[in-house]
Order: sequence, then C-alpha cells, then structure tokens
Amino acid sequence: MTLSKPLHRLHCLAPLRRGSLAAIVTLSLLSAQLGLNTARAEPAAGSRSHRIAHDLYHEAGRTGAPMARWARDLNGVRHVQAIVVSNAKDPELAELRRFVLKHGGSVLVRHPGINALTVMVKAGTLNALAQRKDVVSISPNRSMARTFSTLEQITGAAVNNAQGSVRIYSNKTSYNGLDGAGIGIAVLDSGVMKAHDAFLNGAGTASRVRKNVNMLNSTLSLWTAGVDGSTPSMAPGSTALIDYEKALNAATSLTQDPYGHGSHVAAVAAGRAKYFEASTPDTTGIAPGANIFDVRVLDDQGMGSMSDVLEAIQLVIHHAREYNIRVMNLSLAADSTESWQTDPLCIAVRNASAAGITVVVAAGNFGKSVSGQEVYGAISSPGHEPSVITVGSVNTKDTLGRVDDVVNFFSSRGPSRGTRLDASGARVVDNLLKPDLVAPGNKIIGAAATQASSSNPTWNALASANFASLVAPLAIPAIYPETQMMLSGTSVAAPVVAGAVALMLQANPGLTPPLIKAMLQYSAQPLPGANLLQQGAGYLNVPGAVALASVLRNDIAAAVEAGTLAPGAPLLLGGKSMPPTSSTINGQAFNWSRIVTAGGNRLLSGDALFTQYQPIWDPRLVWAGGTVQRRSVSYWPGGTGVPSNTFVSSITAAAAPNQALVMPGVVQATGLAGSSSWVGQTGAFIPSATLSAWLTAGSGSMLSQGLILSEGLILSEGLILSEGLILSEGLILSEGLILSEGLILSEGLILSESGRPQVNLAMDGSLVGEP
Repeated sequence: MTLSKPLHRLHCLAPLRRGSLAAIVTLSLLSAQLGLNTARAEPAAGSRSHRIAHDLYHEAGRTGAPMARWARDLNGVRHVQAIVVSNAKDPELAELRRFVLKHGGSVLVRHPGINALTVMVKAGTLNALAQRKDVVSISPNRSMARTFSTLEQITGAAVNNAQGSVRIYSNKTSYNGLDGAGIGIAVLDSGVMKAHDAFLNGAGTASRVRKNVNMLNSTLSLWTAGVDGSTPSMAPGSTALIDYEKALNAATSLTQDPYGHGSHVAAVAAGRAKYFEASTPDTTGIAPGANIFDVRVLDDQGMGSMSDVLEAIQLVIHHAREYNIRVMNLSLAADSTESWQTDPLCIAVRNASAAGITVVVAAGNFGKSVSGQEVYGAISSPGHEPSVITVGSVNTKDTLGRVDDVVNFFSSRGPSRGTRLDASGARVVDNLLKPDLVAPGNKIIGAAATQASSSNPTWNALASANFASLVAPLAIPAIYPETQMMLSGTSVAAPVVAGAVALMLQANPGLTPPLIKAMLQYSAQPLPGANLLQQGAGYLNVPGAVALASVLRNDIAAAVEAGTLAPGAPLLLGGKSMPPTSSTINGQAFNWSRIVTAGGNRLLSGDALFTQYQPIWDPRLVWAGGTVQRRSVSYWPGGTGVPSNTFVSSITAAAAPNQALVMPGVVQATGLAGSSSWVGQTGAFIPSATLSAWLTAGSGSMLSQGLILSEGLILSEGLILSEGLILSEGLILSEGLILSEGLILSEGLILSESGRPQVNLAMDGSLVGEP
C-alpha cells in the first residue's frame, strides 16, 4: 500500500470500525494537515463510546465557537442536537426520554418508524447517554444540505422542480421517493466488495449485493488439449447447472474486487453514504436502494477475456427474471473494428436487450490523441451496438451547477467504425451515431474496495498504484469498510445512467429497453457547443426521464411480449398527459433535447413517440441502416420447483418481417441536420443544442406514412437512405479531422476503462480526471 506512514500504521490496526480510536486519530491527523482547529476538550470523562458519531464527538468537545448548526453554547455550556437510535422494546421510549429530561435536556421529536429520538442535550451528557443499554447510536441532527451527494444534485436525483422530485430527504438515512428498490443491476466488472458499507440496505443491517459471481473461476483449463470446458446445460434445477454455479460462487471470498474498479462502478450506480457517519462529501449513488449482482469478468489488473464476458452475459440473461435484474452495466472496452452485426459481444448484449434487460455501456476513453487532438470514431465495443445505451462523460468542473459543465476531452466520440464485407467483398463501415447521451464522469467519489478483513484491509490495485491522485486528495479517513476513492472516465458515467434507469423502472416497471433509451435522450439537456458525435442527445436529466416514465402505461413490456399492443396504440396512462418538456436542476432551467436516434443514423422527435406505441420499442427488434433483425426469446418449461416463463433457454435471430417501424405523427429530424461536415458543423457534427432549439421551435417534418419495412428496404415519406447521417470518409479526411478506423486495443483483450495506456491515445485524464 502507498499510504503515508502515520496513516499506514493506523490503517492496519484491528479492528478499524467506525468507532475505533484509530479512526479518531486518523481524522485528527487529516484535520491537522488541512489546517483545521483541532483543539478539543473531552465532552465527558472517559474515552469516546463507539456509539457516538465522529463529528458529534469532536464538535461537542471542541473549544471555541460552535462550527456546526446542530451545536450551540447556552450560558457558556455546549449543547448539541442529536438523534438517538434505540433498541428498547417500549415503543414510547419512556425510560430514555426520562433520562434526557433528568439531565437537563429536551426531547424534540420521537421517530417511531426507526425507534429513535431527536434530542437536545448538554455535550457532557453524551458519554453517559451512550453507556445506556437501550442506546444503539447517537448522531448529530445534521443539516439537510449534507444529505444530497454531488451526483444526486447534478443529475437531479434529489432536487425539486415543477415536475416533482425523485427523492426528498428528511435526514441522511431517511427519504421519500424513488431509490431503485426492487430493481436489480448486474455489474460486469472487476468484482464488488460486498462488505463495503456503500452497499448496506436502508436499515444498515444487510448488504444489497445479492450475488457475487466470479467468471474467472470458470476457466478451469487454458491451452490444454482434449478438455471440454463448455458451459453445462442451463436447465433450471439440473445437477450440472448447480455444480457450475457453485464453482462460480464468490460470496465468501475475502478479496472480491482486487482491482477496485467494479466496487466503485457499483457504488456510483447504487451506493449509499455511510450509514451513521458524516460523509465528506456525501457519496450516495443514483439508486441507493437497488440490488446489485456482481459478475466479475476482469482480473486483478483490470483485464479479461471475451469468453468470460459472453458467459457472464448468458448467466445474467438466464437469471434475470428470477432476481428481477432489469439493468446491466458494462464499464469495459474491447476492440470495435468488427461491425455490430458480427461482433460477438454486440450479439450478446443485443440478446440481453431482447430479453428485457436495459444494457448501459461506457463509450470509451479514447477521444484524445497523444498530440492533444480530438479523435472521432473511437467508440469501443460493445458501445457501438445500436441496442445499448452508450454513455459519454461530462466534466462537472467541481461545481453543483450545470452551466459550466462540458464533455470530457477523453470521452470517445462517434461515429461507430465497425466494418464488415458485403456480398461483393466491399468494405462497409457502420457509421452509427454514438454516444447516445452523456453523464457526470470526472472526479467522481465512490467506494474503494479493500480486502474484507478489518485487521488487514489491503487496498485495491487501482488505489494502491494511484494513491496520491485517487485517494489522498479526498482527505477522508481510511476506515474499514468505508474507504473511498475518486475515479474518472466513461466507465464512471455509465453507472450514473444505469442508476437512473433503475429509478425509471421503479417508477414504471412496464418500460422496455429501447423505450427507456429514447426517454433518456428526449429529456436530456443539450450542452452548448457539443455536437451529436460528442454528446449524443445531451446531458442526463433524471427528473425529466422519471417524469416521462411516470405518465406511461405500466403494462407496455408485457403487452409487447404478448403481441397485444398494436402499432399506434395509446401509451399514456388514463388521465395523464405529457409532462412539460423542460426541467430545472440546481436553479438552471433548460428545454429538453427532444432528440431521439433511431436506425443508427436517423433522428426522430415529437411527443407522438411516447403517446403512441412505436414498433421500434419492441426490444426484440434491432434496426440500423438498412438492416432490421428480430429476435425470438424462448423459455424453459415450468416444472417441479421451476416457474414457467422465467428462465431463458435460447434466443434466435432472423431478418424482421415486413412491418411498420415508426408510425405517422412522429417528427423526422434527419433533414434538419443536413449533410455531414465537420467544418460546417452540420449533419453528424451539428451542435445538439442547435438541433434541439429548432425542434423546440417546431421545425422538422411530420411523417404522414411512418417508416415501413418492406421487402428488405426501409421506405419513408420524403426520406432516402443516402440522406441518413452517413459520414463521407473522403470529406472528413480532407477537412483535417482525425478519424479512427475502429478502435484497436494494444493488449487485444477486454479491459477496464480506467486510464489504461493505449497506443497514440492520451489516457491520463480518464483516470485522474480533467481540470
């Protein structure tokens, strides 16, 4: 480990729990380094009880004027307001209330829901109060300003606006609203440290990491002839499947995330701030009530194989309905030189989408060359798959407002550059519009995995190798299991969106993956100056997306699967109407982008996208360019102990039959963008804000006949395929633009996207962040 000597010595003391003396000394050292006033007097005789929160203890004993709003000197005596959690069987907490009054304090509020009191007591009473057997913990009555994490505020997950609030806090661990509860998020990464406090449930009593699976355990033989290592039959309840999953089980492993990337990613999507402690800063993720399914596919150096990832996706698909896994996050990168139609990883995530799982993928951190130039066309796999939500990264400039936010330079730009050969042997480039949208991904604080041992909580590899840049600047005490670190990259931006999807699904479990993607794009905030290939539709707007999800029918997915939802059928709930297409986050009002990408290189708009059923909302359909495929999902039959229509047995693909894709009334916006020119800022290079402003003003042509698939061709009123946003390679090259011909990773492996060096690309900012 690379901790400074004093912190290293303290960090290895056992046990390093919240109330340990080591933690107090660590906090004192950090406070001294920051120049804070650390002079203090003991609030009461004896050492501090582990039941008293750090910040309460220090403020209670500190000399000088109170620095916290919950502390005040009355007649020269320090008083504090505190929340006392009890385990008393008496719901009235009568004895505890008498004790407070007897010692000159006041009972301000009784909280029967959590068996607690808010009290005002003399600081000198705290230790005596903590010694009572009916007291579990004592925390300060902290200001509401500290209940929202940076991510919650910037994305709008915890702010009020005209469309309502996603979450409203009453204190740090109590809130009303959406938190992703009941929704499962599968994190395919380097592992998730189950014991970390970020993954506790709302009561702080159990982990929300429902499964820890290590796919690396499945590779039992490498480079050995004569061994059949194929995955056994996935028949539910079979001995072969039971033995196979037993071999993958990593629930009891002491080191579930040796690299550290996966735990941070999971915490960004669904982490909670430390349960009883002050968090500096608050590190709550987007969906702090969601369940997490850890599927480890990357080793202790952040590298993995395609085979393991494919196997992992298959496993998630198989169990998705059993555990209500509705979201899958892949913050990893593979070569993207192969077309989405043939890339195995793309096929796998497309299957997951067909099975009803919303797949969120990092765009890649390959937007900047070593010479400092902007690179287009370096979207990594599987981000170049048209079915997934591909997420780029935003630099929030360390402020809560969104006015100064910009797309990170390192964030991969589109278009996708996967290639294939046509029937005549000619090379065909996909050139799909990507990314789909952007989200915060610069210097984001979240859980830092350690070994799950209070006596030896060894840091993960990322934190150890980059301690000075990822951990030390935070000045957060390194207390097991509360360790934090900072990461940057599209790999961090992706789980922000994954958490937002969980909130949308909690609000409306009947949404389909392509409908969710369209809602996120339509409600996004277009950042000024950034084009479609840099930011997609725009910047994630959580309250807008949730508001849109909340007005639609909650049986859409079931009706689509059953084939009972006719094209053009109404989607709004009875009595509901479309929400206002504008939002306010942290005081900034903005119009929604009203941009939705479809068919890989087409732009659609208009409320009819959501008020009427569009056949492209069927997750079994995938459409890009002149190709439309349809997947069929089959399930194992039910039997003894096996529910029917639950476990996927197979997914097959074929050309889609003749059918409508988009219905009349939808606005076609492709023509507004014009031909693609980097110099002219048109076509794929048009600023998203410019296009959005035109659409908001009513521009664009309404489709009178929709878009229809007929005899293998996509026909439309006034739209010719060649007018789609397909890049002219000669024109781009002549304008001096650096165009990647598909991303080639130097290691030839699947990698974690956290600053790993690549040939001719500047990767440092994607690890430590950009200024």
